[in-house]
Amino acid sequence: MKKTKAIQTPHDAIFKQFLADPVTIKDFIELHLPQELQAICNLNTLRLLPGSFIEDNLRPYYSDVLYSLQTTEGEGYLHILIEHQSTPDKHMAFRLMRYSIAAMQQHLKTGHDRLPLVIPVLFYAGKRSPYPYSLNWLEDFENPTLAGKIYGGNFILIDVTAIPDEEIMQHRSMAALTLLQKHIHQRELAAFSDKLAATLLTDFLSSEQLKLLINYIVQAGETEEAEKLIRQLAEKVPQHGEELMTIAQQLEQKGFEKGMEQGIEQGIEKGCKEKALQIARLLLQKGVSQTLIRETTGISTDELTLLQQ
Repeated sequence: MKKTKAIQTPHDAIFKQFLADPVTIKDFIELHLPQELQAICNLNTLRLLPGSFIEDNLRPYYSDVLYSLQTTEGEGYLHILIEHQSTPDKHMAFRLMRYSIAAMQQHLKTGHDRLPLVIPVLFYAGKRSPYPYSLNWLEDFENPTLAGKIYGGNFILIDVTAIPDEEIMQHRSMAALTLLQKHIHQRELAAFSDKLAATLLTDFLSSEQLKLLINYIVQAGETEEAEKLIRQLAEKVPQHGEELMTIAQQLEQKGFEKGMEQGIEQGIEKGCKEKALQIARLLLQKGVSQTLIRETTGISTDELTLLQQ
């Protein structure tokens, strides 16, 4: 088993102590940060932040110092890392990207609604010289050019709310699911049963997938016509008619049972109310105070007034 690398406390301590000094950090920035980035930084606003964004399992290898500062592009962070490994890390660029995103996330958690500029800096002091690996995280990919296109521009958006139903119905095995997810919040799902049935008639879906779709309608749908929709589908999709009718009958039975339960609960509630009114009437006749009657029976002032009439 590979042994965990020991924490190099002297390196860690001296680095943090030096760069925690505002004069030293300004010198560090002016010495090492590119002029293009220095030009957007207001060094008079530098503020040392507490805490760390380094994951626990990486702490033995790094000491980090995190500053916030104002920039011409809004509030930003200067994130400085020192490597304590004796050999360079091939994936350091990716780790710096992870730390930068963690700093951005922390910024949002504090109530900001825009991402800050995060400037990751690696302060390398390993035995091997010079540092042999690229600090462009995209070069960690097999195809950096393609990775740059994916992560450097707009991400892929599939907005089903903007896709016409007729186009969705051509989406083969995805058609039924996409159509349902587009319309699941409609109160009258039965209104588009013809379109949904047409996607099921293509026979792209398995019986198991059909059951998943029906379960989705029942659980996530905002319609009160789930049973009606399923019966319509059973008539229009004969190859799945039997199983759809079975599901519809089960829903009908559940609806009946739920109605019975609600009726019983309402009956009990009504009976309790009538009993409370009877007790209140007797207490009134015996001259008990209205306050005590309300507290004892739970009836309202208006109900008590009606009993006195």
